[in-house]
Amino acid sequence: MANQGAAGGRSRVLVIGGGIAGSYIAKTLQFHGNLTLIDPKEYLEIPWASLRGMVEPTFAERSLIQHKHYLTGSRLVVSNAIDIFDSDVLTSEGHSIPYDYLVIATGHGDPLPKTRAERLEQYQAENQKIKAAQSILIVGGGPTGVELAGEIAVDYPDKKITLVHKGSRLLEFLGFKASKKALDWLQLKHVEVKLEQTVNLEDVADVSKLYKTSAGETIQADCGFLCLGKPLASSWLKNSILRDSLDANGSIIVDENLRVKGRENIFAIGDITNIKEMKQGYFAKKQASVAAKNLKLLLSGGNESKMSTYKPSSAKTFVSLGRNYAVAQFSLTTMIGLGPGLIKSKDLFVGKTRKELDVDSHVVH
Repeated sequence: MANQGAAGGRSRVLVIGGGIAGSYIAKTLQFHGNLTLIDPKEYLEIPWASLRGMVEPTFAERSLIQHKHYLTGSRLVVSNAIDIFDSDVLTSEGHSIPYDYLVIATGHGDPLPKTRAERLEQYQAENQKIKAAQSILIVGGGPTGVELAGEIAVDYPDKKITLVHKGSRLLEFLGFKASKKALDWLQLKHVEVKLEQTVNLEDVADVSKLYKTSAGETIQADCGFLCLGKPLASSWLKNSILRDSLDANGSIIVDENLRVKGRENIFAIGDITNIKEMKQGYFAKKQASVAAKNLKLLLSGGNESKMSTYKPSSAKTFVSLGRNYAVAQFSLTTMIGLGPGLIKSKDLFVGKTRKELDVDSHVVH
């Protein structure tokens, strides 16, 4: 693989997707090649901080970071990538962007507005919705539903919150102890939890604001939030040159070096990969770090045999419960309380992420 760009200058590195994985690798590689980031929005949203932004919109101002504030040495194309060819990528506006090396980091599909200002307006609207409601229905008992219930219960203890989950326990990706601790904590905060039931938020009589569950129960709620998993953002690849590199779930199959199966100059990182580990920001950063090392090696003409390998792992997992508490699962033990809360819940790692991206040293809001 030649590592000289078309003009005989530095190699062209193209990163698709400006979530955590894409942003981190773009920042790391921006001075090692001629780098372009393609993202449909002008900013990085720190995903695990978004629920706090709904109850405290000013928090969102720190968790939405303009791409240009950390990508000082690269080009940003605000668009959707819609097709991939052997040496270029097509955007929704019909532009063709060439590459020597490509990194796909499109993660999960989450249609967010193009500008940071529009996204902040959305947070204000969600906050008004919560403030105005006396009763709130949350559908989904994974980390998003549990964390949202916790945020609202702590900030607005007078509101009636009902959480409906189709599974037999909350946070099914964690062990039974962690699930039970989270359930007990929510119930202590007067959140009503209904397990093994589903509810359709579309199916509501507007006047009465009554929702019917699959078990025939009725829930009265002034507003509802759907907190279910989002689909992978890979459907655009199904007719591309990478169609044979997708598994049955739409994940991109990568090798131990994070290269896409069958491709020497295309990498994939973050939630979009088929790596068997939890889809978390912590792992997205780790994958970005390994892929960046490998790309630096290739960009400098190094030997492929020296590429770093990525080893999946089960790291410690934190689920926030409001501002001060969290439930944490480590490899050998489960904890709940202020200790784990101090690690995650207070700032939700926003300060740490901003520091890693080095945005505060030269940005004034």
